[in-house]
Amino acid sequence: MATSTDTIAAIATAPGAAGVGVVRVSGPAVPDIAQTFLGGPARSRHAHFVAFRDADGELIDRGLLLYFAAPASYTGEHVLELQGHGSPVLLDSLLRRCCGLGARLARPGEFTERAFLNGKLDLAQAEAVADLIAARSRASARAALQSMEGVFSQRVEALLQALIALRVHIEAAIDFPEEEIDFLADPAITSQLQTLREALTALLQEARRGLRLNDGLRVAIIGRPNVGKSSLLNALAGSERAIVTPIAGTTRDVLRESLVLDGIALELADTAGLRDTEDEVEREGVRRAQGELQRADVAVLVTDDAHADADLGLFDGLPAGTERLVLVNKIDLAQGAPRQLQRDGTHWLWMSAKTGAGLDAVRERLRQMAGAGGGEGAFSARRRHVLALEATGRHLDQAADVLQSVRAGELAAEELRQAQHVLGEITGAYSSDDLLGAIFSSFCIGK
Repeated sequence: MATSTDTIAAIATAPGAAGVGVVRVSGPAVPDIAQTFLGGPARSRHAHFVAFRDADGELIDRGLLLYFAAPASYTGEHVLELQGHGSPVLLDSLLRRCCGLGARLARPGEFTERAFLNGKLDLAQAEAVADLIAARSRASARAALQSMEGVFSQRVEALLQALIALRVHIEAAIDFPEEEIDFLADPAITSQLQTLREALTALLQEARRGLRLNDGLRVAIIGRPNVGKSSLLNALAGSERAIVTPIAGTTRDVLRESLVLDGIALELADTAGLRDTEDEVEREGVRRAQGELQRADVAVLVTDDAHADADLGLFDGLPAGTERLVLVNKIDLAQGAPRQLQRDGTHWLWMSAKTGAGLDAVRERLRQMAGAGGGEGAFSARRRHVLALEATGRHLDQAADVLQSVRAGELAAEELRQAQHVLGEITGAYSSDDLLGAIFSSFCIGK
């Protein structure tokens, strides 16, 4: 357990004059600060009604003092919470009084950083605290809470233990090269490695869904000019966000719209129609549309019955991880009805942005692609978690290749060692000061 030699203080919540504000203090000077306010020792985990006074004895406010003795606190240190009226002026005076009694102003995220360093939270749980605060939808808040409760960390820890067990098996075989038995040919090793790879693949899929729940689903709407892209954006947003005219090339720039769809955050990007053009402004819009595709989680191709097959070529050049959705628009003109099918791994929906026919199916499909329906165990994740899991998978694949092709135990063991290191970075089993600094600096002050 890490021990801090200084005491930190910050305004944790300040909702305004009509609400309750909180000043939080953590560190070794907390018992003395509490005793100064109370005029006697504070009872741990007990609410004391007290008059908060400044150094001259002038009344600052009246409120509650709660003292949590180490290690049974959020940070693992002595913690003090001073609850008063939510006036920023009063809270600032109370914070200044705490600093005058031996505390200093906390850095962003320093309370949660101390909780991590003192073993109260692992790194993934600590990040989930910030994700919960920043949640933009009910689904993302529930997912962040699951990660904060350790659901994601437990899955990572189970993988780590399985990985360590496999390393032990392989390195034991390396240590006895004189044995006539080829330990590396043991089917148990191959079976263990395959099971590990399958478990990692499942966790990576759930982490990607957790990333979308956390960050929102980035959707790029693409298609030929005048096919109904802007009409689709307006229909999903429920307002006239994009200009719609019969003139091809009306949309020249990327138009973004953020919305919450049945509890799921979406970032929609309406792009310029993709075509060859001599118009310099429109050509720049096409270039920006291509750039938006490279950043998107989902590329939604808007087309019509007459051009659907030919327009599939607009998907060319998409990054490998980008999902695809084909929307066959203008069924009102083709006298068609809403329907859907799965074709070559891509979902197809027939709809009308003008009349709204089939739009509910589009919303539901986007919700599913954003991670809805993941169940009660769905957890939040960050991009660094997904990248770490992907890197772990590459090391496991390489280990399988060398075991199968050249039976090089030393090379396989090194790949597994690197996989363990990368996987451990998720929960902070292996972490650099630079990584910790980058993570906790993104927190708000008081957390």
